[in-house]
Amino acid sequence: MYGGSKAFFYALSRSAALKRLASKYGMATPDSFARRFIAGETIEEAIRDARLLQERGVLLTLDYLGESVSTAEEATEATREYVRLIDVIVASGIERNISLKLTQLGVDVDRATCVDNMRRILDPAARHGFFVRIDMENSPYTDVTLEVFETLWQQEYRNIGVALQAALRRTGQDVQRLIALGARVRLVKGAYKEPPTVAFQHKAEVDEAFRSLMRLLLDRGTYPAIATHDEPLIDDTRAFATDRNLARDRFEFQMLYGIRRDIQATLVGDGYRLRIYLPFGRQWFPYFMRRLGERPANLGFVLRAVVKER
Repeated sequence: MYGGSKAFFYALSRSAALKRLASKYGMATPDSFARRFIAGETIEEAIRDARLLQERGVLLTLDYLGESVSTAEEATEATREYVRLIDVIVASGIERNISLKLTQLGVDVDRATCVDNMRRILDPAARHGFFVRIDMENSPYTDVTLEVFETLWQQEYRNIGVALQAALRRTGQDVQRLIALGARVRLVKGAYKEPPTVAFQHKAEVDEAFRSLMRLLLDRGTYPAIATHDEPLIDDTRAFATDRNLARDRFEFQMLYGIRRDIQATLVGDGYRLRIYLPFGRQWFPYFMRRLGERPANLGFVLRAVVKER
């Protein structure tokens, strides 16, 4: 069921008919079903929700949704939106932290163009004290994502980090590679359906890989981000950090907007650093479907909301 649910929701995410239906109802009102997981379609809506999160004592990163652009013009437009996002965040006074995907910035069009677009974002981000996280996409993009990251690192950009997926068999080596650089890693399980040749297929295997990588990052990494909603893995992280006598400012937990709010409140109440990924934008449907694939129990909530709205 672990891999099956991912494959099922990935297939749904590619359905044009379902996308049209979701677009009609998902963001229609402030309490529409997608808004549980998406801050809205505009930067201004995201800033509103960001302020509410900060009042709860959490850290945050804004994620302008979009991926897999097919032209240089689309990549340029996404880059402009991120530069605009930086300006809006500065004006708003909220925390200066953003995340992005390289396929949104044209890596499928031309790698050099993608690097240039990243620099157009990283330069104003550095001037204004932002941290920028490069999110990891499915396995065909792992090599190029790390290559772009290392190219920027070699160009002395230090306000960047990257996400790695515990589900991939290669990730142990990639973690070692980034630890050697002194780069900041965000450790996630992995939201994509991957073939057995490159990824673990069973939840128990992925969990064990996550635990092993979490311990390595807490021991040797540079301010790692442990990103999971899985309560046993969170408990294991807390226990390991306590056993190693690690200060709570040596790492942070990360979770997604709208998911496991009970655990979010507990972590903040217990004095841990918790960062919430705050996604927004009109291209929200693929992201939304991946969230359902990770946690199918959310589907009941969505279906009840759709029936209510119709």
